[in-house]
Amino acid sequence: MKFNLFTLIFLVATFSYVLTMLWLNFRQNKAIISSINAVPNEFKEKITLAQHQKAAKYTKAKLSLNYFEVIFSTLILLIWTIGGGVDYIDSFWQKQSTNTLNIGVGFMLSIIIISSIIDLPFSIYKTFVLEEKFGFNKVTAKIFIADLLKNSLLITIIYIPLLYAILYLMNEIKEYWWLYAWFLMTGFMLLMMWLYPTCIAPIFNKFKPLNNEDLKQKINNLLNRTGFKSDGIFVMDGSKRSSHGNAYFTGIGKNKRIVFFDTLLKGMEDKEIEAILAHELGHFHHKHVRKGMINLFITMLIGFALLGFLIKQEWFFVGLGVSEVSNHAALILFSFVIPVFIFFIAPIKNYLSRKHEFEADYFAAKHTNADDLISSLVKLYRDNSATLTPDNLYSCFHDSHPSASIRINHLKKVKNN
Repeated sequence: MKFNLFTLIFLVATFSYVLTMLWLNFRQNKAIISSINAVPNEFKEKITLAQHQKAAKYTKAKLSLNYFEVIFSTLILLIWTIGGGVDYIDSFWQKQSTNTLNIGVGFMLSIIIISSIIDLPFSIYKTFVLEEKFGFNKVTAKIFIADLLKNSLLITIIYIPLLYAILYLMNEIKEYWWLYAWFLMTGFMLLMMWLYPTCIAPIFNKFKPLNNEDLKQKINNLLNRTGFKSDGIFVMDGSKRSSHGNAYFTGIGKNKRIVFFDTLLKGMEDKEIEAILAHELGHFHHKHVRKGMINLFITMLIGFALLGFLIKQEWFFVGLGVSEVSNHAALILFSFVIPVFIFFIAPIKNYLSRKHEFEADYFAAKHTNADDLISSLVKLYRDNSATLTPDNLYSCFHDSHPSASIRINHLKKVKNN
Protein backbone atom coordinates (compact mmCIF):
# COMPACT_ATOMS: atom_id res chain seq x y z
CA MET A 1 0.00 0.00 0.00
CA LYS A 2 1.31 3.45 -0.94
CA PHE A 3 1.56 6.40 1.41
CA ASN A 4 2.42 10.06 0.86
CA LEU A 5 2.97 13.41 2.57
CA PHE A 6 -0.68 13.57 3.65
CA THR A 7 -0.16 10.28 5.51
CA LEU A 8 2.53 11.98 7.58
CA ILE A 9 0.31 15.04 8.17
CA PHE A 10 -2.56 12.78 9.24
CA LEU A 11 -0.32 10.81 11.63
CA VAL A 12 1.12 13.98 13.19
CA ALA A 13 -2.41 15.40 13.66
CA THR A 14 -3.68 12.11 15.10
CA PHE A 15 -0.88 11.68 17.63
CA SER A 16 -1.08 15.36 18.57
CA TYR A 17 -4.77 14.84 19.24
CA VAL A 18 -4.17 11.69 21.30
CA LEU A 19 -1.34 13.17 23.38
CA THR A 20 -3.38 16.32 24.05
CA MET A 21 -6.43 14.28 25.12
CA LEU A 22 -4.34 12.13 27.47
CA TRP A 23 -2.56 15.18 28.88
CA LEU A 24 -5.88 16.94 29.53
CA ASN A 25 -7.20 13.81 31.23
CA PHE A 26 -4.09 13.74 33.42
CA ARG A 27 -4.63 17.39 34.39
CA GLN A 28 -8.29 16.74 35.18
CA ASN A 29 -7.44 13.72 37.29
CA LYS A 30 -4.81 15.71 39.20
CA ALA A 31 -7.29 18.54 39.87
CA ILE A 32 -9.88 16.07 41.17
CA ILE A 33 -7.40 14.33 43.49
CA SER A 34 -6.05 17.60 44.90
CA SER A 35 -9.52 18.73 46.01
CA ILE A 36 -11.12 15.42 46.96
CA ASN A 37 -10.90 16.01 50.71
CA ALA A 38 -12.51 19.46 50.84
CA VAL A 39 -15.80 20.82 49.53
CA PRO A 40 -15.32 24.25 47.88
CA ASN A 41 -16.42 27.00 50.27
CA GLU A 42 -19.37 28.20 48.16
CA PHE A 43 -20.93 24.70 48.25
CA LYS A 44 -20.28 23.64 51.87
CA GLU A 45 -23.79 24.40 53.05
CA LYS A 46 -25.52 22.38 50.33
CA ILE A 47 -23.10 19.56 49.45
CA THR A 48 -21.60 17.18 51.98
CA LEU A 49 -18.05 15.87 51.86
CA ALA A 50 -19.39 12.40 51.06
CA GLN A 51 -21.36 13.74 48.08
CA HIS A 52 -18.34 15.73 46.90
CA GLN A 53 -16.14 12.65 47.09
CA LYS A 54 -18.71 10.56 45.24
CA ALA A 55 -18.59 13.11 42.40
CA ALA A 56 -14.79 12.96 42.44
CA LYS A 57 -14.75 9.16 42.27
CA TYR A 58 -17.39 9.19 39.51
CA THR A 59 -15.33 11.68 37.47
CA LYS A 60 -12.13 9.65 38.02
CA ALA A 61 -13.91 6.46 36.91
CA LYS A 62 -15.07 8.14 33.70
CA LEU A 63 -11.56 9.47 33.10
CA SER A 64 -10.03 6.01 33.57
CA LEU A 65 -12.37 4.62 30.94
CA ASN A 66 -11.68 7.55 28.64
CA TYR A 67 -7.92 6.91 28.73
CA PHE A 68 -8.59 3.49 27.24
CA GLU A 69 -11.24 4.77 24.84
CA VAL A 70 -8.92 7.41 23.38
CA ILE A 71 -6.11 4.95 22.73
CA PHE A 72 -8.42 2.20 21.48
CA SER A 73 -10.42 4.49 19.16
CA THR A 74 -7.18 5.84 17.71
CA LEU A 75 -5.94 2.34 16.94
CA ILE A 76 -9.27 1.58 15.25
CA LEU A 77 -8.99 4.81 13.24
CA LEU A 78 -5.51 3.80 12.04
CA ILE A 79 -6.74 0.30 11.17
CA TRP A 80 -9.64 1.74 9.16
CA THR A 81 -7.37 4.16 7.27
CA ILE A 82 -3.67 3.42 6.75
CA GLY A 83 -4.26 -0.14 8.01
CA GLY A 84 -6.41 -0.81 4.94
CA GLY A 85 -9.76 -1.47 6.63
CA VAL A 86 -11.77 0.96 4.51
CA ASP A 87 -9.98 -0.24 1.36
CA TYR A 88 -10.82 -3.87 2.19
CA ILE A 89 -14.54 -3.17 2.71
CA ASP A 90 -14.60 -1.12 -0.49
CA SER A 91 -12.94 -3.94 -2.49
CA PHE A 92 -15.47 -6.41 -1.10
CA TRP A 93 -18.45 -4.35 -2.24
CA GLN A 94 -16.92 -3.60 -5.63
CA LYS A 95 -17.07 -7.35 -6.31
CA GLN A 96 -20.72 -7.67 -5.26
CA SER A 97 -22.37 -5.33 -7.75
CA THR A 98 -21.91 -3.08 -10.74
CA ASN A 99 -24.45 -0.54 -9.50
CA THR A 100 -22.50 2.40 -8.09
CA LEU A 101 -25.26 3.47 -5.73
CA ASN A 102 -25.76 -0.02 -4.27
CA ILE A 103 -22.00 -0.41 -3.81
CA GLY A 104 -21.80 2.94 -2.03
CA VAL A 105 -24.73 2.36 0.31
CA GLY A 106 -23.66 -1.21 1.09
CA PHE A 107 -20.12 -0.02 1.80
CA MET A 108 -21.24 2.80 4.11
CA LEU A 109 -23.75 0.63 5.99
CA SER A 110 -21.04 -1.99 6.52
CA ILE A 111 -18.72 0.61 8.04
CA ILE A 112 -21.53 1.95 10.26
CA ILE A 113 -22.54 -1.52 11.46
CA ILE A 114 -18.96 -2.65 12.17
CA SER A 115 -18.21 0.63 13.99
CA SER A 116 -21.37 0.20 16.09
CA ILE A 117 -20.36 -3.35 17.03
CA ILE A 118 -16.88 -2.14 18.02
CA ASP A 119 -18.41 0.61 20.19
CA LEU A 120 -21.00 -1.70 21.78
CA PRO A 121 -18.77 -3.07 24.61
CA PHE A 122 -18.01 0.50 25.73
CA SER A 123 -21.71 1.32 25.79
CA ILE A 124 -22.47 -1.83 27.78
CA TYR A 125 -19.67 -1.12 30.26
CA LYS A 126 -20.71 2.50 30.76
CA THR A 127 -24.34 1.54 31.33
CA PHE A 128 -24.15 -1.68 33.33
CA VAL A 129 -20.84 -1.23 35.16
CA LEU A 130 -19.84 2.42 35.56
CA GLU A 131 -23.29 4.00 35.87
CA GLU A 132 -24.51 1.02 37.91
CA LYS A 133 -21.60 1.33 40.33
CA PHE A 134 -22.52 4.92 41.17
CA GLY A 135 -26.25 4.28 41.39
CA PHE A 136 -27.36 6.07 38.22
CA ASN A 137 -28.26 3.24 35.89
CA LYS A 138 -31.91 2.19 35.59
CA VAL A 139 -31.62 0.48 32.19
CA THR A 140 -32.50 -3.19 32.06
CA ALA A 141 -31.11 -5.61 29.49
CA LYS A 142 -34.55 -5.63 27.86
CA ILE A 143 -34.60 -1.83 27.45
CA PHE A 144 -31.00 -1.80 26.21
CA ILE A 145 -31.71 -4.39 23.51
CA ALA A 146 -34.98 -2.69 22.57
CA ASP A 147 -33.14 0.61 22.10
CA LEU A 148 -30.60 -1.09 19.83
CA LEU A 149 -33.37 -2.57 17.71
CA LYS A 150 -35.25 0.73 17.52
CA ASN A 151 -32.10 2.58 16.47
CA SER A 152 -31.43 -0.03 13.80
CA LEU A 153 -34.97 0.35 12.49
CA LEU A 154 -34.64 4.15 12.35
CA ILE A 155 -31.37 3.86 10.42
CA THR A 156 -33.09 1.55 7.94
CA ILE A 157 -36.13 3.79 7.47
CA ILE A 158 -34.48 7.22 7.59
CA TYR A 159 -30.78 7.05 6.83
CA ILE A 160 -30.61 4.51 4.00
CA PRO A 161 -32.77 6.72 1.70
CA LEU A 162 -30.63 9.70 2.77
CA LEU A 163 -27.43 7.86 1.83
CA TYR A 164 -28.89 6.95 -1.56
CA ALA A 165 -29.90 10.59 -2.14
CA ILE A 166 -26.48 12.03 -1.23
CA LEU A 167 -24.57 9.47 -3.31
CA TYR A 168 -26.95 10.07 -6.22
CA LEU A 169 -26.18 13.80 -6.12
CA MET A 170 -22.45 13.08 -5.93
CA ASN A 171 -22.63 10.76 -8.93
CA GLU A 172 -24.92 12.83 -11.14
CA ILE A 173 -23.90 16.43 -10.37
CA LYS A 174 -20.20 16.53 -10.98
CA GLU A 175 -19.12 20.11 -10.21
CA TYR A 176 -21.30 21.52 -7.44
CA TRP A 177 -22.72 18.36 -5.96
CA TRP A 178 -21.59 19.50 -2.49
CA LEU A 179 -23.87 22.54 -2.64
CA TYR A 180 -26.91 20.41 -3.54
CA ALA A 181 -25.95 17.88 -0.88
CA TRP A 182 -25.74 20.71 1.66
CA PHE A 183 -29.25 21.87 0.74
CA LEU A 184 -30.46 18.28 1.10
CA MET A 185 -28.82 17.83 4.52
CA THR A 186 -30.07 21.20 5.75
CA GLY A 187 -33.63 20.34 4.78
CA PHE A 188 -33.29 16.88 6.29
CA MET A 189 -32.02 18.22 9.62
CA LEU A 190 -34.77 20.84 9.82
CA LEU A 191 -37.34 18.13 9.12
CA MET A 192 -35.87 15.90 11.84
CA MET A 193 -35.91 18.79 14.34
CA TRP A 194 -39.56 19.38 13.53
CA LEU A 195 -40.52 15.70 13.68
CA TYR A 196 -38.44 14.75 16.72
CA PRO A 197 -40.82 15.87 19.53
CA THR A 198 -43.92 14.10 18.24
CA CYS A 199 -42.64 11.26 16.02
CA ILE A 200 -39.16 10.15 17.09
CA ALA A 201 -38.72 10.86 20.82
CA PRO A 202 -41.94 8.92 21.75
CA ILE A 203 -40.40 5.79 20.20
CA PHE A 204 -37.91 5.68 23.08
CA ASN A 205 -39.72 7.41 25.95
CA LYS A 206 -43.19 8.16 27.24
CA PHE A 207 -44.27 11.79 27.49
CA LYS A 208 -47.16 12.88 29.69
CA PRO A 209 -48.59 16.36 30.17
CA LEU A 210 -47.47 18.03 33.38
CA ASN A 211 -50.15 17.33 36.01
CA ASN A 212 -48.86 19.63 38.76
CA GLU A 213 -51.44 22.43 38.43
CA ASP A 214 -49.60 24.90 40.68
CA LEU A 215 -46.35 24.41 38.77
CA LYS A 216 -48.18 24.53 35.45
CA GLN A 217 -49.72 27.87 36.40
CA LYS A 218 -46.32 29.28 37.36
CA ILE A 219 -44.85 28.07 34.08
CA ASN A 220 -47.70 29.52 32.03
CA ASN A 221 -47.28 32.86 33.79
CA LEU A 222 -43.56 32.77 33.03
CA LEU A 223 -44.24 31.92 29.37
CA ASN A 224 -46.69 34.82 29.12
CA ARG A 225 -44.22 37.24 30.74
CA THR A 226 -41.46 36.24 28.35
CA GLY A 227 -43.64 35.94 25.24
CA PHE A 228 -42.80 32.29 24.57
CA LYS A 229 -45.25 29.87 22.97
CA SER A 230 -44.90 26.11 23.02
CA ASP A 231 -46.85 23.04 22.01
CA GLY A 232 -47.12 21.95 25.64
CA ILE A 233 -45.29 21.10 28.86
CA PHE A 234 -44.41 17.41 29.16
CA VAL A 235 -42.80 15.05 31.66
CA MET A 236 -40.52 12.33 30.25
CA ASP A 237 -39.95 9.00 31.98
CA GLY A 238 -36.19 9.53 32.17
CA SER A 239 -36.12 7.43 35.35
CA LYS A 240 -36.49 4.23 33.32
CA ARG A 241 -32.93 4.72 32.04
CA SER A 242 -31.10 6.86 34.58
CA SER A 243 -31.47 8.75 37.84
CA HIS A 244 -29.76 11.79 36.27
CA GLY A 245 -32.09 14.79 36.03
CA ASN A 246 -32.48 17.21 33.14
CA ALA A 247 -34.83 19.52 31.25
CA TYR A 248 -34.83 20.65 27.65
CA PHE A 249 -36.67 22.30 24.77
CA THR A 250 -37.19 20.39 21.58
CA GLY A 251 -38.61 21.12 18.15
CA ILE A 252 -38.73 24.17 15.91
CA GLY A 253 -41.38 26.57 14.68
CA LYS A 254 -44.78 25.98 16.26
CA ASN A 255 -43.88 22.37 17.02
CA LYS A 256 -41.92 23.15 20.22
CA ARG A 257 -42.17 21.31 23.51
CA ILE A 258 -40.89 21.91 27.03
CA VAL A 259 -39.73 18.60 28.52
CA PHE A 260 -38.83 17.83 32.13
CA PHE A 261 -37.30 14.55 33.23
CA ASP A 262 -39.43 12.98 35.96
CA THR A 263 -36.20 12.63 37.98
CA LEU A 264 -35.76 16.41 37.91
CA LEU A 265 -39.27 17.11 39.16
CA LYS A 266 -38.80 14.77 42.13
CA GLY A 267 -35.73 16.60 43.38
CA MET A 268 -36.72 20.25 42.87
CA GLU A 269 -39.11 22.74 44.39
CA ASP A 270 -41.57 24.40 42.03
CA LYS A 271 -39.75 27.73 42.19
CA GLU A 272 -36.48 26.03 41.27
CA ILE A 273 -38.06 24.34 38.27
CA GLU A 274 -39.45 27.72 37.21
CA ALA A 275 -35.92 29.18 37.42
CA ILE A 276 -34.48 26.33 35.33
CA LEU A 277 -37.17 26.91 32.72
CA ALA A 278 -36.44 30.65 32.73
CA HIS A 279 -32.81 29.84 31.93
CA GLU A 280 -33.91 27.75 28.95
CA LEU A 281 -36.25 30.54 27.83
CA GLY A 282 -33.23 32.85 28.00
CA HIS A 283 -31.64 30.83 25.23
CA PHE A 284 -34.67 31.44 23.04
CA HIS A 285 -34.88 35.12 24.01
CA HIS A 286 -31.27 35.65 22.91
CA LYS A 287 -31.86 33.49 19.82
CA HIS A 288 -29.13 31.06 20.83
CA VAL A 289 -30.97 28.14 19.23
CA ARG A 290 -31.27 30.00 15.92
CA LYS A 291 -27.64 31.13 16.10
CA GLY A 292 -26.56 27.58 16.85
CA MET A 293 -28.47 26.26 13.85
CA ILE A 294 -26.98 28.92 11.57
CA ASN A 295 -23.48 28.11 12.84
CA LEU A 296 -24.13 24.42 12.30
CA PHE A 297 -25.35 24.95 8.74
CA ILE A 298 -22.41 27.24 7.90
CA THR A 299 -19.96 24.71 9.32
CA MET A 300 -21.67 21.96 7.37
CA LEU A 301 -21.44 24.02 4.16
CA ILE A 302 -17.72 24.57 4.71
CA GLY A 303 -17.33 20.85 5.37
CA PHE A 304 -19.15 19.88 2.16
CA ALA A 305 -17.13 22.42 0.16
CA LEU A 306 -13.89 21.03 1.60
CA LEU A 307 -15.00 17.50 0.77
CA GLY A 308 -15.87 18.72 -2.74
CA PHE A 309 -12.20 19.72 -3.09
CA LEU A 310 -10.70 16.64 -1.44
CA ILE A 311 -12.76 14.19 -3.47
CA LYS A 312 -10.84 15.31 -6.57
CA GLN A 313 -7.44 14.79 -4.94
CA GLU A 314 -5.93 11.35 -5.35
CA TRP A 315 -3.43 12.11 -2.56
CA PHE A 316 -6.32 12.29 -0.09
CA PHE A 317 -7.30 8.68 -0.79
CA VAL A 318 -3.75 7.33 -1.13
CA GLY A 319 -2.66 9.12 2.04
CA LEU A 320 -5.45 7.41 4.00
CA GLY A 321 -4.84 3.93 2.65
CA VAL A 322 -7.52 3.69 -0.05
CA SER A 323 -6.39 2.53 -3.47
CA GLU A 324 -9.44 3.47 -5.56
CA VAL A 325 -11.06 6.92 -5.71
CA SER A 326 -14.81 6.85 -5.02
CA ASN A 327 -17.50 9.10 -3.63
CA HIS A 328 -18.55 6.74 -0.87
CA ALA A 329 -14.98 6.21 0.32
CA ALA A 330 -14.46 9.99 0.40
CA LEU A 331 -17.52 10.43 2.64
CA ILE A 332 -16.32 7.82 5.13
CA LEU A 333 -12.69 8.95 5.16
CA PHE A 334 -13.71 12.58 5.68
CA SER A 335 -16.01 11.68 8.58
CA PHE A 336 -13.22 9.62 10.16
CA VAL A 337 -10.39 12.14 10.00
CA ILE A 338 -12.05 15.55 10.34
CA PRO A 339 -12.51 15.27 14.16
CA VAL A 340 -8.74 14.90 14.54
CA PHE A 341 -8.09 18.13 12.66
CA ILE A 342 -10.80 20.29 14.24
CA PHE A 343 -10.34 19.16 17.86
CA PHE A 344 -8.06 22.10 18.62
CA ILE A 345 -10.76 24.68 17.87
CA ALA A 346 -13.00 23.19 20.59
CA PRO A 347 -12.09 25.95 23.12
CA ILE A 348 -13.47 28.59 20.73
CA LYS A 349 -16.75 26.74 20.35
CA ASN A 350 -17.01 26.18 24.11
CA TYR A 351 -16.20 29.83 24.85
CA LEU A 352 -19.15 30.94 22.73
CA SER A 353 -21.40 28.34 24.34
CA ARG A 354 -20.45 29.54 27.83
CA LYS A 355 -21.16 33.10 26.82
CA HIS A 356 -24.67 31.95 25.88
CA GLU A 357 -25.05 30.22 29.25
CA PHE A 358 -24.18 33.43 31.10
CA GLU A 359 -26.71 35.36 29.00
CA ALA A 360 -29.42 32.77 29.72
CA ASP A 361 -28.58 32.86 33.44
CA TYR A 362 -28.89 36.65 33.43
CA PHE A 363 -32.28 36.38 31.70
CA ALA A 364 -33.45 33.85 34.31
CA ALA A 365 -32.28 36.06 37.17
CA LYS A 366 -34.33 38.95 35.72
CA HIS A 367 -37.55 36.96 35.39
CA THR A 368 -37.27 34.70 38.46
CA ASN A 369 -35.28 34.69 41.68
CA ALA A 370 -31.51 34.24 41.15
CA ASP A 371 -31.28 32.35 44.45
CA ASP A 372 -33.74 29.77 43.11
CA LEU A 373 -31.60 29.21 40.02
CA ILE A 374 -28.48 28.92 42.19
CA SER A 375 -30.11 26.36 44.48
CA SER A 376 -31.43 24.36 41.52
CA LEU A 377 -27.99 24.30 39.89
CA VAL A 378 -26.36 23.16 43.12
CA LYS A 379 -28.89 20.32 43.36
CA LEU A 380 -28.18 19.33 39.75
CA TYR A 381 -24.42 19.27 40.41
CA ARG A 382 -25.01 17.26 43.57
CA ASP A 383 -27.57 14.77 42.23
CA ASN A 384 -25.70 14.19 38.95
CA SER A 385 -22.35 13.89 40.77
CA ALA A 386 -20.82 16.60 38.59
CA THR A 387 -17.35 17.63 39.69
CA LEU A 388 -17.12 21.02 41.38
CA THR A 389 -13.37 21.38 40.78
CA PRO A 390 -12.51 20.71 37.13
CA ASP A 391 -9.14 21.61 35.66
CA ASN A 392 -9.53 24.91 33.78
CA LEU A 393 -7.72 23.79 30.63
CA TYR A 394 -9.58 20.47 30.51
CA SER A 395 -12.81 22.40 30.90
CA CYS A 396 -11.90 24.71 28.01
CA PHE A 397 -11.68 21.74 25.65
CA HIS A 398 -14.52 19.59 26.98
CA ASP A 399 -17.17 21.69 28.72
CA SER A 400 -19.79 23.73 26.91
CA HIS A 401 -21.04 25.10 30.25
CA PRO A 402 -19.10 27.19 32.78
CA SER A 403 -17.72 25.28 35.76
CA ALA A 404 -19.86 25.20 38.91
CA SER A 405 -17.92 27.83 40.89
CA ILE A 406 -17.67 30.28 38.00
CA ARG A 407 -21.36 29.97 37.18
CA ILE A 408 -22.58 30.31 40.77
CA ASN A 409 -20.32 33.32 41.43
CA HIS A 410 -21.56 34.97 38.22
CA LEU A 411 -25.17 34.54 39.35
CA LYS A 412 -24.36 36.02 42.76
CA LYS A 413 -22.90 39.10 41.07
CA VAL A 414 -26.01 39.39 38.88
CA LYS A 415 -28.20 39.16 42.00
CA ASN A 416 -26.25 41.86 43.82
CA ASN A 417 -26.33 44.33 40.92
